[in-house]
Amino acid sequence: MDLFTPHGCNDFPRHEKAEVGMPLAARMRPESLAEVAGQQHLLAPGKLLRRAIETDRFSSLIFYGPPGVGKTTLAYVIARQTSAYFVKLNGVESNVSDIREKIAEAKARQTLHGQRTILFVDELHRFNKAQQDVLLPHLERGTVRFIGATTENPYFAINSAMLSRSQIFPLEPVPDVDIVALLRRALSEPERGLGYMRLDVADDALAHLALKADGDVRKALTALEVAVLSTPVAEDGVVHVDLAVAEESIQKKAIKYDRAGDGHYDTISAFIKSMRGSDPDAALYWLAFMLNAGEDIRFIARRIVICASEDVGLADSNALRVAMAAAQAAEMLGMPEARIPLAHAAVYVATAPKSNAAYAGINAALQDVREGKTLAVPDHLATPTRKKLARLRGVSEEATDYKYAHDFGDEHYVPQAYLPEGRVYYHPTTNGMELRITERMAYLRSLREQSGDGKENGGA
Repeated sequence: MDLFTPHGCNDFPRHEKAEVGMPLAARMRPESLAEVAGQQHLLAPGKLLRRAIETDRFSSLIFYGPPGVGKTTLAYVIARQTSAYFVKLNGVESNVSDIREKIAEAKARQTLHGQRTILFVDELHRFNKAQQDVLLPHLERGTVRFIGATTENPYFAINSAMLSRSQIFPLEPVPDVDIVALLRRALSEPERGLGYMRLDVADDALAHLALKADGDVRKALTALEVAVLSTPVAEDGVVHVDLAVAEESIQKKAIKYDRAGDGHYDTISAFIKSMRGSDPDAALYWLAFMLNAGEDIRFIARRIVICASEDVGLADSNALRVAMAAAQAAEMLGMPEARIPLAHAAVYVATAPKSNAAYAGINAALQDVREGKTLAVPDHLATPTRKKLARLRGVSEEATDYKYAHDFGDEHYVPQAYLPEGRVYYHPTTNGMELRITERMAYLRSLREQSGDGKENGGA
């Protein structure tokens, strides 16, 4: 392709089996929206991105997500769908002069052939401010239709000026079921895939490749190609690929674990119950089991956070802080380093004193609310307008007088009813730091009883 060729995508030649050396992942690159694996949150009928593509109504797009989920592929499919000329730059290799050259070519192409150009920048987060600034006026004028791809959060990695001119779409890891379907299609297609060979690939081998790819389509296709091409033809003239071959091809041993089935739920249940039961050794084992199986580290981190608040609670409030910090660290680091903060948090939660008093309290309060036990806000806690109406009804000024706690003594406390009837939801334990809460609540309860407000407020 050259500047004077009006149609086609110069950076993506047509996929042909005869092209020597082209990897399977490249040959199987989707050429239409129907072939794109996963991303249904963006591409399902009626979704914003799909509508924008089908109606050809978009200007600048930024895709972000982990490697192998289809950012480049989707940009290419958009170019084909909209009959645009596709130009690709890389954030690491390209400089300002490269950008200006592509912009000039896009202007000429529009003038000579009336064809728009999609300028795709891979690893957009590698562009410095000067490189991004060069693009800005051309995005505003529509000289090119811009699509950027990044593995980094664009709200941190991309200039705000470019963000304001772009629509941002997060791409997610491709579900295992979609990866398996794509692998089967690769095995059946004779031109772009491996269908020209006599193959027998076991179902559990395909499932293992999809699981270990961890949402990365390119990794799964590459592993399948290695498995097929490295396995000798058997006496029956067929290449047989079983689970053992698949394990070797993706360089990770399979374990019995189904992220969508019983293995997933049984293991996470054992992990949580081990932390709740104060067994750090068991917690570490089940954590290791899930990490080795390719479990989503965000899912694991969320469960640790929940356990820190539900099961440790106020017995050691630092557990929640540690769990939150570990979740953020794991998200920032990714595997394999994410195992370190996750283990840190799991052991902390497992060894911390336990109390579910706050958890039990909110459940009890919610049950009362859901069962219709709605209580009116006491007059002295209401807004000034409500207080005036109460006085018009004959309620005494003393009964509507709210006592500001900070005005009363060194402890900043004054006995005062906060519920119209006595109810107790929070029952602190004597574990860990909650012992101090238990002692203080008992002291405050005695003050309320002395003042006569204990009965009204339930002593809580």
